[in-house]
Formats: sequence, structure tokens, C-alpha cells
Amino acid sequence: MISIIEIPTDINSSFALGASKGPPIIKKQFDSEATNKFSENGFDLRKRYNWKNIKNLNDKNREKTFALISKTIETELHKSRYCISIGGDHSITYPIISSYHKFFPKINIVHFDAHPDLYETFDNNPYSHASPFARIMENNLASSLTQFGIRTMNDHQKEQATRYSVNVVPINQSSEHVKLKFSEPVYVSIDLDGLDPAYAPGVSHPEPGGLSTREIINFISKIEGEIIGADIVEYNPYKDINEITAITAAKLLKELMGKILD
Repeated sequence: MISIIEIPTDINSSFALGASKGPPIIKKQFDSEATNKFSENGFDLRKRYNWKNIKNLNDKNREKTFALISKTIETELHKSRYCISIGGDHSITYPIISSYHKFFPKINIVHFDAHPDLYETFDNNPYSHASPFARIMENNLASSLTQFGIRTMNDHQKEQATRYSVNVVPINQSSEHVKLKFSEPVYVSIDLDGLDPAYAPGVSHPEPGGLSTREIINFISKIEGEIIGADIVEYNPYKDINEITAITAAKLLKELMGKILD
């Protein structure tokens, strides 16, 4: 059983708000009668015994929101084993992984993003959406962090990547030449701005030269190891065109679910 958790918060966003409005629109597209519910590996996601939906984990206070996220993830892992969270900004990954670590002491994170999100602090906020992986790695909550799509690496984040032994896969490296074999559980984190804006215009911080939807799906399909959870974050409907980014996010949700259930 997979718990699909909507986390509509952007209290840790910088420059542009709107990610808090994203989760229900992604779910609307996922639930649309016009959407085929079969994943590419053949799972029929119309069968609701495979998954359940949980809504609205949000509070205007950062500490309360993080506490609510952590408590909900722990509750659902007791029941379901698997959670996929829909954000919301990328700061949610830190409390999610903090809770996962209690169940899975060794986790490998596969991360898709334009940005490495390794800032020690950003805008004087150590819990910024630009910092979750710094918090995760400094607290030894993950055994490894592998990043795809990164194309905004500055000097500070290069130093952070070296400090935490992050595997940053070059943006021009094809899935055919990447081995993703893990003996320990895998968590997948997808920031939608990892995609090129041609595929996902509805993000707060678009960065040209990104991954295609097919490339991300191919990378996910190549993961060898048990995927025990995921998140899809940073959808900003205020920036979207005809909800194409929401449709793309719903597609990625479907393929993640299929991969977990496989």
C-alpha cells in the first residue's frame, strides 16, 4: 500500500510563492477521467487497494508544519511502508527523510533537480527549500545522495557536494551510461525544475537546459533496489501553461507508483 500525501506549503520558498497551491492540481490531473491509470510497467492504478490519499499537511508555522509532516510520515510508514509526498516546496524533504531514517537507517537518495539544494543556509534560513540536502547529509540521514539534472552549481555548493560526498551526475550523461544499483533502500526526490522548462514551465525557478520527461522516467526505471518512498515538489500553478506541468507531475507520480509496486 502506498500513501499519497499532499503537503501544500511554501513557507520556506524564496523569491516566488505558489508551490503551496500545487498538490490538489497535480492530484486533479492524476484523477482525471482523461488520464490512463496504467503505469508503463503495467500496474492498474485504478485499483485503490494499492494506494490511498491523505490531504493538507500544512501550518503557517515552520516548526509545526515540519512536526506534522514527520508525525504523518511515521504514522503512514507503520501502516503502509511506502509514502509518496506531493509538495509544496523542497524543504519538505528534510522532515520526510528524518522520519524515514527511523524505519530505514540506511537510505540512498536519488534526486532530480536544477539546483543541488545544498546551501548551508539561504536567506538566513537553514531550513530553506535551497537547503534540505545539507540538513539531511550533515545529520547522516542518508547513506548516499545521487543528483541528476544539476546545472546551477556555484562554488559554495561545489564545496558542500565535496564535503558530503555527493554523486553529481553530469547533466549530459545519458541514462544508458548510468548504473543505479543499490543494496539498500532508495528514496526518490523530484524537483520539477529538474525538467527543462519546455516540459515543465510551471515552476518558480525555471532553468533552461534540463532533463526531458522521458529521461527522468528512464532513470527511475533503471533503479535496481527497493524504492521505499518519493516526493514530487516545487510545482507552481501560477507559472504553468494549460496545466502541462501538473499533467507531467501526475505522469511522474504514476510511474513512481508503478515502480514501487513492481
